[in-house]
Amino acid sequence: MDLFEYQGKQYFARFGIPISKGGVADTVDQAVAQAEESGYPVVIKAQVKVGGRGKAGGVKLADNVDEARMHAGNILGLDIKGHVVKRLWVEHASDIAKEYYASFTLDRSAKKHLGMLSAEGGVEIEEVAVTNPDAIALIHIDPVDGLSLEVAQEWVARANLDEEAREQAAELLVKLYACYTEGDCDLAEINPLILTPEGKVHALDAKVTLDANAEYRHPEWDEFAGSDVEDEREAMAKERGLNYIGLSGSVGIIANGAGLAMSTLDVVNQCGGSAANFLDIGGGANADVMAAALEVINSDPAVKSIFVNIFGGITRVDEVAKGVLEALSRVDITSPIVLRLDGTNAVAGREILASHLSDRLVAEPTMLDAARKAVALAGGQS
Repeated sequence: MDLFEYQGKQYFARFGIPISKGGVADTVDQAVAQAEESGYPVVIKAQVKVGGRGKAGGVKLADNVDEARMHAGNILGLDIKGHVVKRLWVEHASDIAKEYYASFTLDRSAKKHLGMLSAEGGVEIEEVAVTNPDAIALIHIDPVDGLSLEVAQEWVARANLDEEAREQAAELLVKLYACYTEGDCDLAEINPLILTPEGKVHALDAKVTLDANAEYRHPEWDEFAGSDVEDEREAMAKERGLNYIGLSGSVGIIANGAGLAMSTLDVVNQCGGSAANFLDIGGGANADVMAAALEVINSDPAVKSIFVNIFGGITRVDEVAKGVLEALSRVDITSPIVLRLDGTNAVAGREILASHLSDRLVAEPTMLDAARKAVALAGGQS
């Protein structure tokens, strides 16, 4: 479960991590009231689960009531990469002397927690990793040992944080680790972690992903789910037990397996198109699952073509083919479908589909051919 920025900050605060004074607003009047309470100048931030808010006009500084009202009105309803802004976070603006980066996640290969710390914050950590990898200080933490203040102090020094920030930063990292572990996070990230001109260190942003497997331990998480403005497509998919993530493209994607689904998104992009979703139906590509998947994708008016990419292993392609035909008898599909079926019993599967193929149901021999066809039918490159 990904949290909005304001939720992440509220989660941080539970573990004693200092954040800027602020509050949530769903209307312009609420935003003005929060600005008055937080104290000018304030920053008004769009609350959407996507990057690039600032470039899209979703983050604005206001020095007075009139500016707060104007910016709140402009940001509410703004479309940022397909996400419509329905909620704002208004906080007191912080003066910044230095920006750092800090995060904890799991390194599955090492079977340990991974901490990343850099004196170069305020930009994407992937960019730092490419341009200056030595600027990122990594630390692996055995869950049994945890993170002590002494180890955090050594880590901060190794990351070359400013001398005046080191003691506070080390204490904050111990609290962030507690948030990550005791709070059952998959990711706890602060970017930027700032040092103010007054010498104070606190979290200026928050990116938190909670581990859904630990939900039973946290009844308080219900408040996060209740306050989430969920994508209608994702809500429909969730009801049907599908692993679906809505995107902003025009080619609907159905694949069996997360790796194949990601590869399908990549090849559609390479062919000049853009995916409307990520949808992994796993190994259960029967008629019910296919009907549910097609129904969800068909509900998205942005979808102009549907690319079904199945590689049968345990899943038998002939059963998939039967499932596709059965699904088409149940769901009135408005977009053409391109099929790439390979793997176990692929020949039998293709024979089942052969008499049903048309300009609305197309079969292609390879993933690349199918991607090209799907992109072309969606109005992209051929």
